[in-house]
Amino acid sequence: MSSSLHLSLLALGWVAYGLTHSLLASTAAKRWFKARFPGYYRTYRLGYNLLAAILLIPPLWLMISYPGQSLWHWPMPVNWLLNGITLLAVAGVLWTARYYDISEFLGTHQLRRQPATVHDQGPMSLSPLHRWVRHPWYFLGLVILWTREMDAALLTSAVVLTLYLAIGARLEDNKLVTLYGESYRRYREKVPGLVPLPWRHLSRQDVVDILKERH
Repeated sequence: MSSSLHLSLLALGWVAYGLTHSLLASTAAKRWFKARFPGYYRTYRLGYNLLAAILLIPPLWLMISYPGQSLWHWPMPVNWLLNGITLLAVAGVLWTARYYDISEFLGTHQLRRQPATVHDQGPMSLSPLHRWVRHPWYFLGLVILWTREMDAALLTSAVVLTLYLAIGARLEDNKLVTLYGESYRRYREKVPGLVPLPWRHLSRQDVVDILKERH
């Protein structure tokens, strides 16, 4: 397989993954499934996550199996620094996970209790990192992506996934506005979506005030 074909298939693989992932996460898809298979809707989230894991295999294999050389190498002090930043980003993902209901995120919680609606989620909550960026896992994922030494396959993946996360953040914002109304609108006005900005963040009191807002 030529290098250009390999990279084209890789890009298409990530695009197909992103489209499928977003489609199945949409309210329309959930409503369709719930209307036709009401007795199985409790399995939707878990099935969605399992399918997402399986669909990751083709683009990951294409990325890892790419035979090309690295496009550049960081000099040693920079390499240490970037690896340290990567480890901090991974630690940030794990730390922020403490503020999510992981059983609900994975879909195991829903197996014990049939969701009442397709929007059956808990009250709005904000972790410490949410004071600085609306989608901390997306931001930390971008940090992990862009602190690696790149070959053409990883660079292609980083570009496509960055675009996907930017679009996904917009879609997620729209869904959260539907769920949480004015509270989330106020939050969105004050905090950036993907990249933290020092002059745009919430104080602890701002968090308290926003979470007091009614839908």
